[in-house]
Amino acid sequence: MELTNCPQCGEIFVKNKFRDTCEKCWKAEQDAYDTVSKFIKKRENRTASILQVEEGTGVSEELILKFIKTGKLQIAQFPNLGYPCDKCGSIIRQGKLCSKCAGEIKADLKAHEHEETRKKEIANRTVTFFTHRD
Repeated sequence: MELTNCPQCGEIFVKNKFRDTCEKCWKAEQDAYDTVSKFIKKRENRTASILQVEEGTGVSEELILKFIKTGKLQIAQFPNLGYPCDKCGSIIRQGKLCSKCAGEIKADLKAHEHEETRKKEIANRTVTFFTHRD
């Protein structure tokens, strides 16, 4: 067991692998989730953006994003909900990076691997010296 302070209200609580906040804040978060879930499940709100969900429910964008990122809020049926790419901030619906940023990182890794291979080849070359005798 680990005692820690709640990141939301500062109250001391026993941290576990299922909750990162105290009981009071966890219940408030659950209530906020229920509010968001009910809002977007209404037919007229299924195409709402995060901003529209925030305005319609009073739940902060940060908390809505937490619900999406943790998988608590499944966005498959809601085409306009997403979250920002960890690198550039463009809106994505899965993973941590958009395809452009992921492609850039893959290209950088490939270039790095190529450079490392080239350095190893140079280091492994056998150098032969010839001398001239008369």
